[in-house]
Amino acid sequence: MITAGIDLGSTYVKAAVVKDGVRIGHGVAPTGHDHDLSSKRVLDSALKMAGIEMKDIVHITSTGYGRRVTTLAHDNISEISANARGVQWLGAELGVRTIIDIGGQDTKVIAMDDNLKMINFSMNDKCAAGTGRFLEVLAKVLDVPLSEMGPLSLTSKDPVDITTTCLVFAKSEVANLIFQGVPKEDIIMGIHKAVARRLVAMAKKVGVHDVVFFDGGPAKNTGMIFAMERELGRKMYVPDNPQIVTATGAALLAVERHG
Repeated sequence: MITAGIDLGSTYVKAAVVKDGVRIGHGVAPTGHDHDLSSKRVLDSALKMAGIEMKDIVHITSTGYGRRVTTLAHDNISEISANARGVQWLGAELGVRTIIDIGGQDTKVIAMDDNLKMINFSMNDKCAAGTGRFLEVLAKVLDVPLSEMGPLSLTSKDPVDITTTCLVFAKSEVANLIFQGVPKEDIIMGIHKAVARRLVAMAKKVGVHDVVFFDGGPAKNTGMIFAMERELGRKMYVPDNPQIVTATGAALLAVERHG
C-alpha cells in the first residue's frame, strides 16, 4: 500500500510518500499563498523521487497549520499525533522519550512512555517566541542568511544575553546590539541561547527523559542544536531530514485511516 502525508506548515510545506512502512520519497517547498498549488508541487516532488504517479497513492492525510485548507487530502490529523507517529517510526530502536519539535509558528514538546506512546505534551502556538519565525525574522534584522546562522554562531567567543523572546522586543534589542558594534556571531549565539532557555523550560514542565529527539526546520541549525544541548545538559538525536518527520507520520497514519 502506498500512502502520502502532507505537512502544510505556516512557512514550508512538506510531503512524504510511504510504501509498506518504508519512506520512498519526500519533498519540501515554501508554503506560498496558494496552499493547494504548494501542496501539489511538493507532493509531485516526492512522487518523482519515489518513481510513482499520483494514481498509485491510495490515501493522503494532511497535517500541520493548514491541514484543513488543502483539497488534495482525504482527511487530516493534528501535527502532534503525526509528529509522534513519525518519531515512533524513526526512533523505535533509539529509546526516544522526549520530542522537541520547532515549527514555523509553534513549538511542541511531547513525552513518550517505554512503548513510544504519547503520554503528555505542551504546545506554544500563541506567539512567535521560540519558533522558526522568530529565528527567520532576526536573521533578516542581522542581514544573515538563515542557513548561515548556525555555522556563524559556533564561532562566537562572547555570546550576548538576549533578555526577551518576544519577537517585537527582540528585534529592537538585536538592532541596538548591532548599533553598538557587537559581533554578529555573538548576537546569533545569544539568540540561540534565549530560544533554548525558553524551550527547555517548556520541556521540563512536560518531563525530559532520554532519548531527546529534536526535529523541525530549526533542527537543521547547528548553532541551535549546540545551544539546546548545553541548556538540556545532554545530547539530542537529530534525524537526517528533521523537516519531514511530521509528514512521514501523517503518511504512516494514512495507512491506518484508509483501513
